[in-house]
Amino acid sequence: MARVVNESDDEEVEDKGKYGEPVKFDPNFHGPIKNRSCTDVICCLLFAVFVGGWIALGVLAILSGDPNTLILPTDSWGNICGNEASSTVKNKPVLFFFDMSSCAALGPAVLLAGCPTPQVCVEKCPEESWSYLTDTTDKSLLICKYHINPLVDPRSVSEMVRAEDCAPYYYESANLIGRCIPKLAEEAVDSILDIGGDPVANMDGDNITYEDMYGGIKWLSDTLNLQIVSQNIFQDFVESWWIILLALGIAMLISWLWILLMRCLAWIIVWLSLLALVGLLGFGCYYCFKTYSDLQDVPGSDLSYTEVGFTTNLNAYLALRDTWLWFGIIISVVLFILLLMLLFLRTRIRIAIELISEASKAVGYITSALFFPLIPFVLQIAVFGFWAVVATYMASSGKGHFKVYGATPNCCGDFTNGSFCEPDEFNNLYGSTGADCLFVGYGGDFYYDNLFWFQLYNLFMWFWAMFFVIALGQMVLAGAFASYYWAWKKPNDIPAFAVTESFYRTVVYHLGSLAFGSLLIALCRLVRVFLEYIDQKLKLSESTLAKFFMKCLKCCFWCLERFLKFLNKNAYIMVAIYGKNFCSSAKKSCFSSNEKHSACFCTGQGYRFSSLHWKVYGGWSIGGVFILPI
Repeated sequence: MARVVNESDDEEVEDKGKYGEPVKFDPNFHGPIKNRSCTDVICCLLFAVFVGGWIALGVLAILSGDPNTLILPTDSWGNICGNEASSTVKNKPVLFFFDMSSCAALGPAVLLAGCPTPQVCVEKCPEESWSYLTDTTDKSLLICKYHINPLVDPRSVSEMVRAEDCAPYYYESANLIGRCIPKLAEEAVDSILDIGGDPVANMDGDNITYEDMYGGIKWLSDTLNLQIVSQNIFQDFVESWWIILLALGIAMLISWLWILLMRCLAWIIVWLSLLALVGLLGFGCYYCFKTYSDLQDVPGSDLSYTEVGFTTNLNAYLALRDTWLWFGIIISVVLFILLLMLLFLRTRIRIAIELISEASKAVGYITSALFFPLIPFVLQIAVFGFWAVVATYMASSGKGHFKVYGATPNCCGDFTNGSFCEPDEFNNLYGSTGADCLFVGYGGDFYYDNLFWFQLYNLFMWFWAMFFVIALGQMVLAGAFASYYWAWKKPNDIPAFAVTESFYRTVVYHLGSLAFGSLLIALCRLVRVFLEYIDQKLKLSESTLAKFFMKCLKCCFWCLERFLKFLNKNAYIMVAIYGKNFCSSAKKSCFSSNEKHSACFCTGQGYRFSSLHWKVYGGWSIGGVFILPI
């Protein structure tokens, strides 16, 4: 007798081909399996070896480096200004640049290569302005290299300046983290171009324009300002630790209250939140464009960001019309997108509300899930801190190194601009040519022979370890919420220590799977870093085709990383439930339907809900650091 084929059979066959092999209902399956074995052992051993090498590199860098050499001002001969052990710079704590305008030629590269002008330590920054074209007789006003005594030197002021033994000019300067920075931004433009009515010139006699001087100051002052901001932030955290703890407590109470409300009033809270967000964005648009219109007649409001430069005073940016114009445009675009989403995704929003309600119930039953994200958070801070320490010590490893600047073609034998040199040897042979052998940084065999590869290894391990910690949190919470998902009678069938049991299974059996998945994302992120580096280089290129292909590559690898993160998250859920290796779990998460799709989706929502708690939690605590002291 022929089998009768009905419509439901056709739909089942279609779903099978479209979504993969359906999973048969198993009434005896009660969540994450207990009997499992270690997965991806080779990846686990490989990760352990790489971490061991990372630790060894960190120890070597710490033994070889001195971060003070990166923070404290250092002259052209490698002396740290104010160093009590050096008779030359003992009472000279600040650094003075002979010709600040020469820094402008390098642009942003001055932050890495150093400013190609002689730099000496002085007792204090100049409190007045002076130029060798204005005063050619008073040698007491000269700022010279250490071995030059201008008062007894028989040469004239012009001769000492042109020999690059003394500074050709200086302006009233401010002490910014031990560096003398001319007060250019606070003076009129004309006062920068001349002193006493005479034009300011460099050692070669070329006149210095406002743009030259400003360009030289810009990159140095921006970097030093960033250092100040970093130090202030660290100091605020040290002084406000009790405020952080108080904010953490308040955030915890608010988060728990929010979870309780979500269990009962999810529909009302979500829709009211969305309507409130629409209203807030609408008011933001009105306020931004109104402020933009009100500033039309305010003097100085039409300045560009480049004219203002970098400053920690946010009011300087808020006084610009362009700031409010951009705020208004951005808020308007966000509001438009939000309205479209509310209009076309109504059904999705209703489903999301149901999931939020169910996720709040799961978190309510598994209370420890609210606290577990603190562990990955602390581990991520530790990983970042170790990477930063290793990178800093590596950058300051070894002895001082020097490069040639100011060399003309065929003036100095085999030496050219940028060549490494020894100061005593170079100055004895080619000191009369006008070229200088200037200090650029610290290094040695360890630093210069292997720096690129060591820093690359350090960067890669930071990516790998960071994604490994993120994966650990995902798998542990996935296993815990999977216990809730398969509990027939809630809360009786939910394990008393669901998070602890899931953490034990993950650490004992599945570290290799975590290492495998995080390795894939780390490699992709490393490629993206290289592409970003190449893209920065291509900005100076005129090849439109090369720029186009670079944009395409960056877009492709961004998409690849997003896909890998999605794949890994679902694979970790399947590993937490069934205990299979990473590849098998990833395949099942992509090509299985029905129950497995539901399990991945629901346990994933539980993870996101728990993570959201800590995002709110952390946002309140960090906000307290900056808001409450004000």
